[in-house]
Amino acid sequence: MIVVVNGKELEIKSSATAEYLISQLNYQDQRIALEINEAIIPKSRHAEFALRENDKIEIIKAVGGG
Repeated sequence: MIVVVNGKELEIKSSATAEYLISQLNYQDQRIALEINEAIIPKSRHAEFALRENDKIEIIKAVGGG
């Protein structure tokens, strides 16, 4: 299936979860915020949150600094 991640189309397996996508994009060990179709998905729901065709996903990396 096709989803849009940070403005770019990406093909992923049809049974993908948010956790699977984060892992495939190598974000699993980083501090990120995940937004799917304009809704923030808490980290506690990533493993169970099923992605769907044409989902619009934004992944925002937290940046430290002062």
